[in-house]
Amino acid sequence: MLGLITGSSGFVGQNIVKSHYFTDKISFISYKRNSNLSDNDSFENCKFILHLAGKAHDLKKNSDPQTYYDSNTSLTKIIFDKFLTSNSEVFIFMSSVKAVADELTAELLEDFTPKPVTDYGKSKLLAEQYILSKSISKYKRVYILRPCMIHGPGNKGNLNLLYKIVDKGFPWPLGSFENKRSFCSVDNLCFLIKELIENDNIPSGIYNIADDDSISTNELIKLISESQGKKSYIWNIPKLLIKFISRVGDLLRLPLNTERLNKLTEDYIVSNRKIKSAIKKQLPVTAKDGLMKTINSFNH
Repeated sequence: MLGLITGSSGFVGQNIVKSHYFTDKISFISYKRNSNLSDNDSFENCKFILHLAGKAHDLKKNSDPQTYYDSNTSLTKIIFDKFLTSNSEVFIFMSSVKAVADELTAELLEDFTPKPVTDYGKSKLLAEQYILSKSISKYKRVYILRPCMIHGPGNKGNLNLLYKIVDKGFPWPLGSFENKRSFCSVDNLCFLIKELIENDNIPSGIYNIADDDSISTNELIKLISESQGKKSYIWNIPKLLIKFISRVGDLLRLPLNTERLNKLTEDYIVSNRKIKSAIKKQLPVTAKDGLMKTINSFNH
């Protein structure tokens, strides 16, 4: 089976191309960002299009807002239009839970009314709305995936930051914050994408993507310490003091700013019940096993 993938050089794309879920059954054609789509007949030869390319959320806020709309919205429109007029049967768009909400007060379901705050989230939502506004042939299937934080070997996000804190022997200063967060193992993501491509009984639509269990940041610190054979050191510094320091971090561009503090300490629980009900299978990797695989990759 042949498929077109955009964003194959990114973290998720690299893991998908190398995943054992695809190497034996599926061959990928990589779409290059600067390709001339009008001259590109790859869409006609591929059963599916996996659209991963886009601009990731910049926590340092150094990016021009327009770059999000160019990469996440405009490019998606162009590629989706090509899909609609091609022989390709399946279109999978990698959106984000941030297209719905930056903060949650309840478990995130697919039917929540989107209220994105950042240009990243807004640009993803505009792409979703464009896809949903089009009439789809009964011979085609279209999936919008909203993953929470994806992790795996090669991850360079907040998990890497936490790893470095433990690795250098620093105590974790945010122990007073009790939270639960959903994560998404890249192995589970690959498994779900394979199911969507191969199973034509799965209805088109929007699907949240997350591991089964949510994990607290304090639990993550303990897992990282365990992977290194170290004792975990967690300090319960008063929340008000930590929040003051994070506001200073906003001004001085320190590693700990208010946005990163929120990401590390807030509740953000994402339901995966809809996708699991659709595929009628269990996810292959537990939340803790997936996290340990990612953490152990940092050890090497």
